Amino acid sequence: MGIIKNIIHTYGPEYLARYQHSMPAIHQKVLQDIMRCKTEGSGIAVFQCEECHSTHFFNLSCGNRHCPNCQYHKTRAWLDKQMQKQLPGPHFMVTITMPGRIRDFLRANQKTAYGAMFTAAAGAMKKLAADPRHIGGDLPGFFGILHTWGRTLQYHPHIHFIVTGGAISKQDGVWHPAGNSFYLPVKPLSIIFKAKFKALMEKHQLLHLIPKEVWLQDWNVNCQAVGDSEASMKYLAPYVFRVAISDSRIIKIENHRVFFRYKKGKSNRYRVMELDAIEFIRRFLQHVLPSGFMKIRYYGFMNSACSMNLATVRDIIKSALGLLSQSILCKKKLPIMPTCPHCEGALLFRAFFPPSPVYTGLSPG
Repeated sequence: MGIIKNIIHTYGPEYLARYQHSMPAIHQKVLQDIMRCKTEGSGIAVFQCEECHSTHFFNLSCGNRHCPNCQYHKTRAWLDKQMQKQLPGPHFMVTITMPGRIRDFLRANQKTAYGAMFTAAAGAMKKLAADPRHIGGDLPGFFGILHTWGRTLQYHPHIHFIVTGGAISKQDGVWHPAGNSFYLPVKPLSIIFKAKFKALMEKHQLLHLIPKEVWLQDWNVNCQAVGDSEASMKYLAPYVFRVAISDSRIIKIENHRVFFRYKKGKSNRYRVMELDAIEFIRRFLQHVLPSGFMKIRYYGFMNSACSMNLATVRDIIKSALGLLSQSILCKKKLPIMPTCPHCEGALLFRAFFPPSPVYTGLSPG
């Protein structure tokens, strides 16, 4: 049993007993799914060995995107898919962090506010990229990933964007590269993002709920070079399907308390935080995203709806960088198939048993 699953198994009923009448239904579902993960409560797959004909039963994963046990294979599959799409040239990571005074509002209006964060950030980057004083291309390509946590599980909403280092001009069809040190100036990017977010809040009639002081302060935008496409994807891959905390950071569970490691910003030294188990679960659940909300979004020529396909974009970039004689080699990884623990023969799928109706998961008592 995973450590976080063990924490929820042990203290989840107490948490439910305390908060079941006030907690969102989706939080209860996350607790139940994590409890059921890798048990008959998530269903059973039956395989038969092709060589020795032995039969094997596997309890299935819950598949919940907030379950720590289910994210590794999703990350591997996403990375393999992105490596087939990689583009030449430098890449950058732009991180946009929301100020502290607006976070209570964001937590209370998650679906609308998170969507506005994506829309405002993407609009700001497109606007600056099209400016001839910066890049001068009106078709950039980037994707963003929403995270809502900090190192100690506090509420800290921000978006990481991975950006190809330049943009295509629709007028001349030419690639306009960004500088090697930064993609776009962060000060004007911050100002435009704040203005666009404010306009969206006014459009949704939510502006009056936000403290006025928020609009008077600087908003935090950071940009850093992350190497070529392969390096940037491998750098970002652990962020893509990461949940608020992983089992590897938990040190121990003792006397109703959870101890875990964390690092402060700009420090490589590990520190230890101690939380009551109920508070640990509360902090974990505050990062559960609204049902159906897309935490990864693609823009510009990376968007599947773009009229210009990636093969054309790749050729345009390679031409601009003088790389037409070179090719990007992407080794397609074969899917990992289960093997027999007795003879290592291939296992063939035979049947699936749905979750047991008698398995109820968590209960408040």
